[in-house]
Amino acid sequence: MHGLRPTPTTTPLKILIINSEYPPIGGGAGTATANLARYLADQGQDVKIITVRFGNLPVTEHISGFEVVRIPARRDRADRSSASEQISFMLASLKYFITHFKKWKPDACLAFFGIPNGITAMLIKWIFKIPYIVSLRGGDVPGFRPYDFKRYHRLGGPLIKIVWRQSFCVVANSQGLRKLAMNFYRKVPILTIPNGVDLEFYKPSPRQWSPPRLLFIGRIVYQKGLDLLVEALSHLLHLDWELTIVGDGSFKELLLSKVDMLNLSERIKFLGWHQKEDLLPLLAKSNIFVNPSRHEGMPNAVLEAMACGLPIIASRISGNEELITHQQNGLMFKAENIAGLEAALKELMTNPELCAKMGRLSRKKVEEHFSWESSGNQYLTLLRKSVERN
Repeated sequence: MHGLRPTPTTTPLKILIINSEYPPIGGGAGTATANLARYLADQGQDVKIITVRFGNLPVTEHISGFEVVRIPARRDRADRSSASEQISFMLASLKYFITHFKKWKPDACLAFFGIPNGITAMLIKWIFKIPYIVSLRGGDVPGFRPYDFKRYHRLGGPLIKIVWRQSFCVVANSQGLRKLAMNFYRKVPILTIPNGVDLEFYKPSPRQWSPPRLLFIGRIVYQKGLDLLVEALSHLLHLDWELTIVGDGSFKELLLSKVDMLNLSERIKFLGWHQKEDLLPLLAKSNIFVNPSRHEGMPNAVLEAMACGLPIIASRISGNEELITHQQNGLMFKAENIAGLEAALKELMTNPELCAKMGRLSRKKVEEHFSWESSGNQYLTLLRKSVERN
């Protein structure tokens, strides 16, 4: 995928991607943005990403054939942003585009998250007649994580419908997310293009399948269900397990308190945020990946763990269900069911041969169904159609 750039058989497109998340800022949506941009650039397209400026990251950066521009907007934390910070980025990205329009006019725009970045794309369409596609990621869909977003979805619902209606099309990253979006609004075409995974970067490596070494990578927020995992593990102290949690978030202090209360501090390590390259040794040292989420769009961390040849224990929710086949490349349990999670943990932690078998099937599944080549081709086809029909 990252070899010599092929000679384009059609006129290259100028593609603008808008997302306030771009590695190392944000989570799965940023990772998806980077991989999709890399693939599109490999296909000869002229790609520019507008994202948020943060810390000492370069203002402008050329990466793997595409350009990343980090614009000044409010952003206090790398792992998450507030509604006001999202509005700040929306206004800043629109201002940047208007200012630089004469220097670089895109043919089409891809907005990650319908709100707020879809609003920017819609305004660009109204002002400059540039078509756009909305890529739904989860939190921008009414009904997703109601414990976090119900108020925002209620207030922003009418605007979300306008953004979707004005787009060339709306894309969800899982069938479950598409179903949720369709329940909210059925008057626009909503397609499904799953996330891919970088199969050249994430590869299986020799590993020890015993004793159990569990791994979680992602935001430490209520959504991810880490409180359920800690509770389930507290019932399995007779087994020689360790858990490594990589990430940060608003739920960390509460989770640390729970770990301390259950006397699990010797068994559970919190490593904070890690760069992509630093994750590989952690993935190689682990032998079970756990994703006990309450809600997911399409979890990149699970895809990456599968590509590295790990068995998965995951909640039976949309997003996870499309990646894990129960009793083949992992085990699934009913969401919020601590007893079910405990049983799944015990089954894999006491059966290293089964872990090794499921790990091989994980790799096989991503190779067959979740490449960025497949996802990128689908997005590129839609972007071309949006330009042709504009």
